[in-house]
Amino acid sequence: MKKDLPAFLIKWLGFTALLFAIHYYIFISFYSEISLYFPLWAIYTFNAALVLLVFLIVRVQMARGYTKTYNLFLILTISKMALAIVFLLPLFAGKAENAVVDVINFFIPYFLFLGFEIFQLNIFFKKEETN
Repeated sequence: MKKDLPAFLIKWLGFTALLFAIHYYIFISFYSEISLYFPLWAIYTFNAALVLLVFLIVRVQMARGYTKTYNLFLILTISKMALAIVFLLPLFAGKAENAVVDVINFFIPYFLFLGFEIFQLNIFFKKEETN
């Protein structure tokens, strides 16, 4: 169980850095004239922190013998969605000039991080079932 955390952290950091670099390059190259309410680094910090938090909570609960980890994952994912809405409240309140661009810049990484999280947790669950 202790071997999976460093491997996850390396993948998590690599995925975050690569995704941020690609997103930043595309945004600067094609949409540099658009000003964002939320900078890209804030969006990536928020999403990466939530992925790390969910993985750690699920991992700790499994280590404690919690058997309903899929239910826990579902609850944490719904909580992440609620936190995303709270994070985006200034956009919904009309404080951003380009709210649609800001929402797109948030939700594309959000869903990519969610896919990464599901994939990594699936690997983790399979390893735990075989042990």
